[in-house]
Amino acid sequence: MSFCCGASMIGTKGTLKHYRTRIHNVPIMFCPVCHRVEVHYLVENEYEILAEYAHGDGASEVDFHDYVDESDKALHENCVNNEDEDPMVIVQSQIDLSLDLLSFAKQIEDAEWQQQLKKRLGVLSQRRHKLRMKKTSGGAI
Repeated sequence: MSFCCGASMIGTKGTLKHYRTRIHNVPIMFCPVCHRVEVHYLVENEYEILAEYAHGDGASEVDFHDYVDESDKALHENCVNNEDEDPMVIVQSQIDLSLDLLSFAKQIEDAEWQQQLKKRLGVLSQRRHKLRMKKTSGGAI
């Protein structure tokens, strides 16, 4: 499981830019709180090699999927949630996990971590509220 600012990161695929080259369908980890993006650790080496070769060849765009075998199921086992899940389910599981971590932080009396988790819970709570409002208003925000 990958963590960013204490929230578990969501597995997805995205487009990353390496100098002037856009690389599509890269397995990434995305933090729903601070929006940090990382290349999935299982494909970091392949990404770096492809990015360097594509840049060296002057390619403006390449598709990661065309060059790298992603059949390894471990790519998805490292993720608590995946992008194709219901956003409300993702946010709720993030809140639940953060509450569990907050309980542990209180047990070990780590005040700094408690503050970070409380901030994170505030952000996630706002996100959940926006999703609820979107659902009740029929999708228009």
